[in-house]
Amino acid sequence: MRKIYLTLISCLVAAAAMAQGWPKDYNGVMLQGFYWDSFADTQWTRLEKQADDLSKVFDLVWIPQSGNCGGMSMGYDDLYWFENYNSSFGTEEDLRSMIKTFKEKGIGTIADVVVNHRKELKNWVEFPEETYKDVTYRMTSEDVCSDDEAAGKGYQLSKNKDTGEKWDGMRDLDHKSENVQTIVKAYLNFLLNDLGYTGFRYDMVKGYSAEFTKMYNEASKPLFSIGEYWDSSKNIKNWIDGTGKTSAAFDFQFKYVVRNATDKGDWTYLGKNNENKDENWPLISSQVDDGSYRQYAITFVENHDTEVRPDGSSQGPLRKDTLAANAYLLAMPGTPCVFLKHWKAYKQEIANMITVRKAVGITNTSATANMASSKDYYAVETTGTNGKLLAVVGTKADSYEPKGTGWKKAISGYHYVYYVSDIDPASIKYPEMSTEEEKDGEYAGVPTFCTMEEGEQCAFFEAPISWGSQIFVWAWMKDGDGKDYLGTNWPGVNATKLGTADNGNSVWKWKVSGAVNPDYIIFSGGGMQTKNLDFTNGGYYFGLDGLKATVTPTTGIHNIDMTDQNAEHVVFDLQGRKVGTTRSPLKSGIYIVNGKKFVIK
Repeated sequence: MRKIYLTLISCLVAAAAMAQGWPKDYNGVMLQGFYWDSFADTQWTRLEKQADDLSKVFDLVWIPQSGNCGGMSMGYDDLYWFENYNSSFGTEEDLRSMIKTFKEKGIGTIADVVVNHRKELKNWVEFPEETYKDVTYRMTSEDVCSDDEAAGKGYQLSKNKDTGEKWDGMRDLDHKSENVQTIVKAYLNFLLNDLGYTGFRYDMVKGYSAEFTKMYNEASKPLFSIGEYWDSSKNIKNWIDGTGKTSAAFDFQFKYVVRNATDKGDWTYLGKNNENKDENWPLISSQVDDGSYRQYAITFVENHDTEVRPDGSSQGPLRKDTLAANAYLLAMPGTPCVFLKHWKAYKQEIANMITVRKAVGITNTSATANMASSKDYYAVETTGTNGKLLAVVGTKADSYEPKGTGWKKAISGYHYVYYVSDIDPASIKYPEMSTEEEKDGEYAGVPTFCTMEEGEQCAFFEAPISWGSQIFVWAWMKDGDGKDYLGTNWPGVNATKLGTADNGNSVWKWKVSGAVNPDYIIFSGGGMQTKNLDFTNGGYYFGLDGLKATVTPTTGIHNIDMTDQNAEHVVFDLQGRKVGTTRSPLKSGIYIVNGKKFVIK
């Protein structure tokens, strides 16, 4: 009888959690398992191989929309919902295997659900016909909103206008349509009960009325639901209310507050949102004493939309102090969502932060108190179920002395310090993170196309693929108070891409402007940055690890002796591209062989 009673209680608790949209007093942390164009890093097989490491720190992993989109895609031009799950990230078999492995390791997989719009097959309104469990589902032209771009093209559309914000990228679905509602409900049931997802991240929920998210959640009953309502906190709060609190939402204000502090190098910005009296921007983030909404705040400091994308576009990216930003994120209530790029770059440190967070017992409803605020540092205290965490972030975080007794340092790093009280920091067991799967290529030596002229002052940097399409350099003197010696603003000046190393990493060169070498240097890109590094003329720096080698200056231009048939060397052009070997027929021009310039006439 006791067993039956406990089972009944468990069912009731689970049902209550489902009705809340996001569990109250939840202590989990989520990983966004992708970034824009992360087609290699987000392969289902690759993520599955990392399950052991991920399960040590993360409770949820959010992945891209996993259905086939008719070509290479990040999933936001969704096409197939039931029958075709061979996507840009792997096969359906790979997907099912990954979700199953995650579940066995205690990780829930969050599906990216794109139902605001849908891609068509051939013409403006032709959608796939799909059969699932002997039921055939197909949307028609009358499932498309009357004010969609398909209007006036000769098709019979719905009589209903869009119930939310219009978007002209694809067909806006009419969620008042019973056919659309039926298909979406069946689709969500398929994701949860067939593929094995744990919950949903609804894309672009501004595009349709919140009442439909409520309808879909009440029908499918996910344990976790997140809406991407990219707007002011007031409007996000209204949207959550509109869903009947069946869904949480991303806390965009949290992200931009952190970005402002790091961008401006002024850590008082972390507390300025508490002073915000503008009624158009009231807060529901984790920094406000609002017990009704704190559990619904999914906090983050970067995502695939705000980051600097491969084409250079961005929307308020985090450009520096990535570690400090994550230290603040992981010390605060709400449910933190860590960005994949940040995880890849700083696995061990982020794992340590999450470990301290969980040891203290911080949940999505924990209370916080601001302890200090200055341009150089910001200190916040968060009370968990087991103790307290005092996080200090900023350029002079290590100069802050905690007030009162009982505080002991747990961990520290670049621009952050964690102190704990009521628990012994020596009792915290930190997981050891593997680096085997996450490295963007092992260092394999200096590529032969890295050359420097005699008397030239420069530095080289080998950047992981995930660092983006442009690398920047910030350099300064010992007596320069950290300011770039060229007088530029962060992130400094552009480096020049030379080529691609054999391991797939991009290789960059930066030339010193002026007669005097700087003392220190930082390389950055894609929201990542190295630590403060000593500048070495001709230095070859690799990833986060710093100086690896020194390039030897060349002395003039040589002639290739094409009569030497016993030696074959790889030949590069001046852009670092492999063009052949010394035995290949080459056009006239200047080439690089073994680190030296040669001319072929």
